[in-house]
Amino acid sequence: MDDITKSVLERGDLAHLALFLWASGASGLLVWTLKELAAANRRFNDFVHEIASLNRLFGKGE
Repeated sequence: MDDITKSVLERGDLAHLALFLWASGASGLLVWTLKELAAANRRFNDFVHEIASLNRLFGKGE
């Protein structure tokens, strides 16, 4: 990675390097957010199924 950074700095493409790092960070944050959102959706779905099974158990669904 040092060689890549050195060649970018020698050519004066520091703005491109900064843009790449920003885009990589933003993409990583998006992937993490979507993964957390999917996990929260699964937990909520499990909660709703448990509530439905309790309602069936106690006869509230009639």
